[in-house]
Amino acid sequence: MKHVLFALMLCLSPLAVLAGEAQLTNKDPALEKRVMALSAELRCLVCQNQSLADSHAELAADLRNEVRDLMKSGKSDAEVVDYLVARYGDFVRYRPPMNTTTALLWFGPLILAVIGGGVLFFNLMKRRRRVAETALTDEERKRAAALLNDGAGETKA
Repeated sequence: MKHVLFALMLCLSPLAVLAGEAQLTNKDPALEKRVMALSAELRCLVCQNQSLADSHAELAADLRNEVRDLMKSGKSDAEVVDYLVARYGDFVRYRPPMNTTTALLWFGPLILAVIGGGVLFFNLMKRRRRVAETALTDEERKRAAALLNDGAGETKA
C-alpha cells in the first residue's frame, strides 16, 4: 500500500508546477496594494513578531479585511491606523509613536547602556585605587630577570 501511495504521489508531483500565486482577494489592485502596504506596518496580534501582511492567523486575515473595508469606505491610511490603535492600542503598530507610554521603549536601551557604562567606569576606578602600583625591590628584579633568562634558553620541542 505504501508503494502505491508513493508511486501516486510521485506521478502527481509534476502538477505542483501548475500551482500559481494566491489570487488577490480584491478586484481593485491599487486598493489591495494599499491594504498590503499598510498591513506591513501593523503587527499581528496573535503572532506578534509578524506583520498583518505576513501572518496567516485568522485574526490577521480578519484585520486585513477590516482594513480593506475601512479603505473602501474612504478612510485614509492614518484614519485606519487611528481606528486600529483606538481598538488595540499602540501595540498594533510596528513603529510605536513617541509618547509617555512608549518613552521607556525608545530610550530604555540607551538608559541601560549609560547605567552599564557608569557601573563599569566606577568599578574600574575602584579597582585602580585598590591595586596600588609598587616598585619592585632589587631582589624581585633579580628574580624576574633570572626567570626570564631561564625561559630564553629553553628550546621548543
